[in-house]
Amino acid sequence: MLDVLRRIVQDVNSAPNLQSALDVLVSSVRSTMGTEVCSVYLLDEVSSRYVLMATEGLNAEAIGHVSLGLTEGLVGQVGLREEPLNLDDAASHPKFRYLPETGEERYNSFLGVPIMHRRKILGVLVVQQQDKRKFDASEEAFLVTVSAQLSGVVAHAKVVGGLDTLRGNKASAVSIFKGVPGAPGVALGRVLVIYPPADLESIPDRSCEDIEHEIGLFEEAVAAVRVSINELDRKMAGSLMAEERALFEVYLRMLDDQGLVGEIIERIRAGNWAQGALRAVIEEHVQAFKSMDDPYLRERMADIKDLGLRMLAQLQKQRDVRQPDYQDNTILVGEEIPTSVLVEQPLEKIAGICTVQGSSNAHMAIVARALGIPTVVGVNELPVTSLDAMEVVVDGYQGRLYINPSKQLRKRYKDIIRDEKQYSAGLEAYRDLPAQTPDGHRLSIYVNTGLMVDVARSKDRGAEGVGLYRSEIPFMMRERFPSEEEQCAIYRYQLESFAPRPVTMRTLDIGGDKDLPYFPIEEENPALGWRGIRVTLDHPELFMVQVRAMLKASIGLNNLQIMLPMVSSVFEIEEAQHLIHRAVLEVEEELSETVPYPRVGIMVEVPAAMLQVRDMAQLVDFVSVGSNDLIQYLLAVDRNNPRVADIYNAYHPSVLRSIKHMVDEVHAEGKPVGICGEMAGDPCTATLLLAMGFDSLSMSSSNLLRIKKLVCEMPLARARALLDRVLVVDSGAVIRSLVEYELEDMGLGDLIRRPGRGPAST
Repeated sequence: MLDVLRRIVQDVNSAPNLQSALDVLVSSVRSTMGTEVCSVYLLDEVSSRYVLMATEGLNAEAIGHVSLGLTEGLVGQVGLREEPLNLDDAASHPKFRYLPETGEERYNSFLGVPIMHRRKILGVLVVQQQDKRKFDASEEAFLVTVSAQLSGVVAHAKVVGGLDTLRGNKASAVSIFKGVPGAPGVALGRVLVIYPPADLESIPDRSCEDIEHEIGLFEEAVAAVRVSINELDRKMAGSLMAEERALFEVYLRMLDDQGLVGEIIERIRAGNWAQGALRAVIEEHVQAFKSMDDPYLRERMADIKDLGLRMLAQLQKQRDVRQPDYQDNTILVGEEIPTSVLVEQPLEKIAGICTVQGSSNAHMAIVARALGIPTVVGVNELPVTSLDAMEVVVDGYQGRLYINPSKQLRKRYKDIIRDEKQYSAGLEAYRDLPAQTPDGHRLSIYVNTGLMVDVARSKDRGAEGVGLYRSEIPFMMRERFPSEEEQCAIYRYQLESFAPRPVTMRTLDIGGDKDLPYFPIEEENPALGWRGIRVTLDHPELFMVQVRAMLKASIGLNNLQIMLPMVSSVFEIEEAQHLIHRAVLEVEEELSETVPYPRVGIMVEVPAAMLQVRDMAQLVDFVSVGSNDLIQYLLAVDRNNPRVADIYNAYHPSVLRSIKHMVDEVHAEGKPVGICGEMAGDPCTATLLLAMGFDSLSMSSSNLLRIKKLVCEMPLARARALLDRVLVVDSGAVIRSLVEYELEDMGLGDLIRRPGRGPAST
């Protein structure tokens, strides 16, 4: 049964459009279950009705015409209850509604299951039979399994089908894709699809003007692949038997003009560029092999993929597709855009970002916020390969991407961009003011940095120092580990730019969602794996080079603070302290001068450190809370998984109570405590952090002036009274509402009610 289910999923997944997918679905399910009728009703959100979209067994002329209201008939009942309905005499059910157009009067047995995707009802899958009997448990389980397996496929097919229509004659239609807000702001521009090298699945469709030139490029790539395969064959002649080397002959036959090559050239002549034509043909052949019953033949799809990747790699060598011609107001779109790829782009040209994967707390989104680039992440159904060069709006407040926006929508968002510029100008009055509450409480407002461009932006917005320098970012921008001299120059720039104000440099924090292209870390569960201080203590040579570079860069400035990430035990602190002490002695010996010992602190990001923070505070000079990871581990929510993005909640009572306890514990040891996670840059959570007694808040430069205004306008006594009220509340949603109401009541609603909230309706 599992093989049957897999084949149905593959057949539906390979269908070219929504209608074909549904037709394949009903035909396959009817045949597999041996029933007389299988139908799919899809929910039309515009009319709020379930429309018969595909059937095997009912009147085909009813497709697209017969529909039921949300509470009408047995279909409506399944959708309303969001659970299966299994009847042996459908006509006797009080919700039964006879539809003469369908010809279903002779069918008595009814089994309907909801098609659900991300808690949303998409439609209802129905099977019917003449015999008066209930479908047995195995049949019901099979249909439920089919629905669950195919819900995402149907959702994606529905989206792609809508986009296909959009690309046709209905040029005025707007297609809306919902994701998760990644970085605030809105942007208008045209899409540039970013995809990794030699990754067929993410290659976009793209039109080509010079078809003959495009064919010439492709034929050159094919010729190069033929040469490389012949070389492989000769190389392995002494190592492999003739039958094992037969694979190379198969590859060469597939590269004949009558084989794959001819099909790809046909696609190019139809107007697609070589990479897009290659992807489309390879995908068709892969799906064909997937659907075969013979296990040996199914395995051959790996050979097709391999050959496709070889041709793609050659095409990319001939034409540097990773460095396209960027236009002003470019919107980057991709399945996933790693931080290392983002920072390589011409950032002055990038107006917005949208990705299929990721969450608001992924590292790329955090860097996008620091750069002030509106970003939407976690748009699961986004058909990336079809979007290249399309005009879009990125709404980083609502987490939406609007494709082919109407004139009215474009005007609305242009107005929002104008209003945001005016709003930002109004905050300039707070730039040079000290961050001090009306009742005299002083707080340090620091900035999170990582790129050179952060420095000027941060100083222009009144940063009082650096609370977190992400030292991994310069590592991401290289093809190897930077040398000690290279690191020293980078760190010196940061330290000099803010001197005499403190600069807190976090030691190399890689792993999890922060990979280096030349030092990949492949793990089943990277969030709980080899990352942060665990990596650098296992590689003391990397740690020592970095610390030595930091120490040399700080000579004469004396504003360096070193912070250790992902600490979970006292032993890790002691070992790191030993290495830092050794690095100080080595630099002193090398330079023949005294080097001041830097202040050393830790990031509290895991529950173990949170619960033992008082012991750890005795060993260090300061403590900083990394709220992004701490929330992830406290709530057991992968912050890079859009499926659980709604559960990741900074207002969760456990999060707030834990952080408050931690502040009290650190202060009991007489040590300062700051926070450098995203909570620090949100006016609502920053209000609570102020009340908890944090000595410093560190955030992206885009939030500096907003938080300065908050501190200057919010009396500490009022913030503490608010904190006392929310700490006894058991709901994160209620806590958020209480804080937002408090800011509105104080006349600070503009800090949370930004002009970019976007259109109420479209």
